[in-house]
Amino acid sequence: MRVLSIGNSFSQDAHRYLHGIAGADGTELKTVNLYIGGCPLRTHYINSLEDSKAYELEFNGEITGFKVSVKEALISDDWDAVTLQQVSSLSPDQETYRPYLEFMRGYIKKYSPRSAVYMHQTWAYEKGSERLAALGYSDPDDMLSDNKKAYEAAAAAIGADGIIPSGEVFSDMLGHGIERIHRDTFHASLGLGRYALGLTWYACLTGRHVRDNSFTETDEPVTAEEMEKAKTSVERIVFQER
Repeated sequence: MRVLSIGNSFSQDAHRYLHGIAGADGTELKTVNLYIGGCPLRTHYINSLEDSKAYELEFNGEITGFKVSVKEALISDDWDAVTLQQVSSLSPDQETYRPYLEFMRGYIKKYSPRSAVYMHQTWAYEKGSERLAALGYSDPDDMLSDNKKAYEAAAAAIGADGIIPSGEVFSDMLGHGIERIHRDTFHASLGLGRYALGLTWYACLTGRHVRDNSFTETDEPVTAEEMEKAKTSVERIVFQER
């Protein structure tokens, strides 16, 4: 399977362990992330119009040092799935997706017509975060609620093939005994947070369960108990196991 993300640091977080998680399950999965920190849909739109080599290319969770355009990435392989997302600070606001998302969906289909298109649902900021307050929220659940509505509307608007529910998995983990999954109140932690994201993407994109996945090679220590809680949340959210 081949997965391309037109994203930013949040898709970078999600890609870090995705290739390794797939390999631990015996699945060949190539991942490429097009990275610009803090990049919104509007900038992806402009960069695509200008065919700008503005993106750091990350391959299987690793920085390569190569710069590419969206078009170059799209035509470079036969992608099974391409993901799009809004920058996290604008994700709750449905109006910020238009008309850029519709254009990006058409651009993907022009240069990679066989690809499925997924929306990557971003997550809420940590409780007490200054960034959370700056967006007018006191409770992360309220930000997540608006994120969910916005991503559902966005997916419907472009006929997306699915939504990767990263935000919902993070919320479920926090509600079931995980104390912290952010590293700076908004990005995913380098260990457990990124691990949970990788599991979520793998389960959602392949339809494969993660309960017995043996991947453990995280950049920061993650306990066996934490891994089990992450797997339980992914199974609960992605496969609706209650």
